[in-house]
Amino acid sequence: MCGICGFIGHKEISGEELRIMNDTMYHRGPDDAGVEIFTEKNGYHAGMAQRRLSILDLSALGHQPMHSPDSRITVVYNGEIYNYRELKKELTDYSFRSGTDTEVIIAAYLEWGISCVERFNGMFAFALYDRETQELFLVRDRAGQKPLYYWIDADREIADPHEITGMQGLVYASELKPLMACPCFKAEIRTDILPRFLYQQYINAPETIFRNVFKLEPGMILRFHDGEIRLQKYWEPSSVYSQLVLDPVQDYETAKQELREKIRDAVRMRLIADVPLGAFLSGGYDSSLISAVAQEILGSRPLKTFSIGFKDERYDESGYARKVAEALGTDHTQMVIGEEDMLSLVESIPAYFDEPMADSSQIPTMLVSKLAREHVTVALSGDAGDEFFCGYNVYDMIAKAQQLDRLGGIAYRAGSALGIYDKLPLKVRIIAGNRDPETKSQFGMGSYAQTALGFMADSERLVPVNYPWESKYPSHNWQVRRMLLDMETYLPGDILAKVDRASMKYSLENRCPLLDKEVMEYSFRIPHEFKYKGGSKKAILKDIVYDYLPKDLMERPKKGFSVPLDTWLRGPLRDQLLALTDRDYLIRQGIFNAQAVQDFVMQYMKTGDAGPGTGRNYSGLCWSLFIFQQWYEHFRSEVFG
Repeated sequence: MCGICGFIGHKEISGEELRIMNDTMYHRGPDDAGVEIFTEKNGYHAGMAQRRLSILDLSALGHQPMHSPDSRITVVYNGEIYNYRELKKELTDYSFRSGTDTEVIIAAYLEWGISCVERFNGMFAFALYDRETQELFLVRDRAGQKPLYYWIDADREIADPHEITGMQGLVYASELKPLMACPCFKAEIRTDILPRFLYQQYINAPETIFRNVFKLEPGMILRFHDGEIRLQKYWEPSSVYSQLVLDPVQDYETAKQELREKIRDAVRMRLIADVPLGAFLSGGYDSSLISAVAQEILGSRPLKTFSIGFKDERYDESGYARKVAEALGTDHTQMVIGEEDMLSLVESIPAYFDEPMADSSQIPTMLVSKLAREHVTVALSGDAGDEFFCGYNVYDMIAKAQQLDRLGGIAYRAGSALGIYDKLPLKVRIIAGNRDPETKSQFGMGSYAQTALGFMADSERLVPVNYPWESKYPSHNWQVRRMLLDMETYLPGDILAKVDRASMKYSLENRCPLLDKEVMEYSFRIPHEFKYKGGSKKAILKDIVYDYLPKDLMERPKKGFSVPLDTWLRGPLRDQLLALTDRDYLIRQGIFNAQAVQDFVMQYMKTGDAGPGTGRNYSGLCWSLFIFQQWYEHFRSEVFG
């Protein structure tokens, strides 16, 4: 796990400037750093830099940038390729000098070209420069576990990064901070995506908060050559699903046994490390499964597990985590936190999340990462179980909405014809108003969406708050369509980004076995009725857990990592919220409709009862607004002048 950055283009960035950019990511790699600059025959200057968190082969042989023996290939790399030992056995013509997986990337490229990435099973983001062909490749893993940003240096606004010609150059990095530290970077906020951020609470790839800056999408290869960019998808959930769903596993017990073995293989590969390793254990199904399998593999050596508890019993699940740990025999460490512990981290959110991110569970995720880092350098987690095995509560509502869709259509037409649509009960309007075939599974938050759109000073060319592309998913089942949508948006854009930034704040590597290539692809062959069985979510995954843990220990309502947003925004964060939404501040900022924001905040503060249209009901949207303003204020003098 590391941080990388670099550039290629006609403009030269000095070695010292690149070092400064690289060092903004010190927390991602405190063990080592490398910076190299070179000039090519075609007049392009290139630089590559890396901050290293040593996980495999802790010696100096793992230093990056790393070169092939003839110096033709140079790589900077962030992540882990878990099947590197198996690949190494195939690459017999290459003389390896280290025990790292980084060198396997070089050898694999020399053997198979950039298509070698299709053989990699892991989490990764890397830059590879080929001096012979004068090509730079940027590559990101299938699920988007590892981040990679790039800025296109051009004299015009770039709307679509897929095919670009006539550009001056390109700057890339694991985070936005190195780009913001680049001496030629121009920071211009993309106000057109702000309503989607306020509504979704994150910014999904390829978009970012800045113009001409993009996230490399998961499963994507970017090729830069002679001022031109080409993007190529090598893995995409919807296309892979459409192929594998045609070869379903018909027998439930077979599916359960084969899935269990694939998860076991995925965990086994992720236990390989030359540093101390443990696991997050919340006591929920996913983290309990990963911890159980890891402990099974380790045998008599106790797995180190970590959880946090909350002083507020409404959010606390630590007792369950402790019971699971006792049942599994892990070496469990637990920390109970209060509101003051969480509030102390609010101020650090912009510095470590780089662009606005308003998933408030980032705060307890930071705290459990901090706890784990005191004992280990690598932690396993159960992320992605909900997306691939139908685990979110919203999937229940989606199933009911699909059942009622035909009646909703009748209610919509009748209500509109009679002029009484607006007088229909809210629950009826939610179903009746869900008429767009491209967003069928994304219903129910119309008032939030309208409020977010109304915040904007310039209402032209705004990006839709939902993702209007559901027709590309090869299923008539709304749950399946929403799961595929979440795999492409919410999972990489929110969940994995949150875990990456929260863990790397403390130089902790996080590994997700359920995002193993074989597990993901096998899940597409499992019939949906094995996942959502009789109204039970994650049915097949739960059945595997019951092989390790008593059913009565696991069956309970899911609480998740929640924080009391409404209490905070009306209490300890009230003055800061009011200052950041002051009318004069908003006018000087020039982004929002000052009157609309003022009216919203004042109404939010006045109405406190839970229920439709009340202030407490809008705490999520208010938090998104607060987080954006906090981010803007943090970087205002440094980046925006």
